[in-house]
Amino acid sequence: MKKKYLYWGLVVVFVVLMALPKISWDSNEAQASSSTQNQSINAEGLIIKKTEVSDKIFLNASLQGDEEIELRTEIPGKVININFEEGSRVKKGDLLVKINDADLQAQLMRVESQLKLAEEKEFRSKQLVEQNLISQEEYDVLLNELNIRKAEQAQLKAQIEKTEIYAPFDGVVGLRYISEGSYITSAINIAILTKTNPIKIDFAVPIKHANKIKEGMTIKIKVPNSEKVFDSKIYAIDPKVDPSTRTLKVRAKADNSSGILIPGSYAEVEIVVDQNTKSILVPTEAIVPDIAGELVYLYKNGKAIPSKVSIGLRTKSDVQILQGVNEGDTVITSAIIQMRPGADVTIRNFR
Repeated sequence: MKKKYLYWGLVVVFVVLMALPKISWDSNEAQASSSTQNQSINAEGLIIKKTEVSDKIFLNASLQGDEEIELRTEIPGKVININFEEGSRVKKGDLLVKINDADLQAQLMRVESQLKLAEEKEFRSKQLVEQNLISQEEYDVLLNELNIRKAEQAQLKAQIEKTEIYAPFDGVVGLRYISEGSYITSAINIAILTKTNPIKIDFAVPIKHANKIKEGMTIKIKVPNSEKVFDSKIYAIDPKVDPSTRTLKVRAKADNSSGILIPGSYAEVEIVVDQNTKSILVPTEAIVPDIAGELVYLYKNGKAIPSKVSIGLRTKSDVQILQGVNEGDTVITSAIIQMRPGADVTIRNFR
């Protein structure tokens, strides 16, 4: 009997000893939890003020010369003179290339000699027909011959003009692909002439913004080789949407007197499609995704108070708030992960 009591006594002592650490641990957890609940969260806050916000779109663009052509000959022949340097600027009307025209010049001399004789015959016959010494038919034959010689002269002069290649506009001549003495035809590209000022900017606008793009709008251009921002003006809009990309092709022009904008290069276009004068902006990181939409935490009387918001435009760093936040409210902008409704908050820095 004594052994039985002793046995049960040892069991009770063992159970008590095993329970003591758990009681102590639970007590520590409760204290820690209580301490955590009472601890204030340090965060940053933004005092809301209405500011101007713009709806901008950013697009990729391609730069094109205002005018650009491949210099080619209209008639085949041997190049006898090249009057430009590669990469040099030329003026409209400058003679760039001359092709051998010796045979055409010889033909022209012959035709002009025949033309002179035909003019003398026509002059004498005109006097004779007035005196009724020859018939009108004989005069008409001589007059027809004169007109034929004039036509032959005009034809040869036109062919001689084709042996001279002139600059049709001011621009820069690129690399040449011929040399003096080369025999060229219309299939051979002599060089490329480009008018670099002003410069054209080609880009495509998504269909959802098509009705906001107007001729005369000013846009901003940035290129990788410069930090400068260029102003450009839209002057042409394609009348239809490209069915393959569902975008609207647009063209603008910019001054390029500095020569920084290089035809054929890539550019970034910034277009302001809508502008609001009074709007509320909050940093993107202050927005908390919610099942019902989005919310932000407002700082009121030392507490974090959730507020559902309706958002509008987005920029790279901010979001426009349409509803849910008023001017003068303080929006918590950091430590968002730690926030919960009613949490104690200490604002250590106001923006």
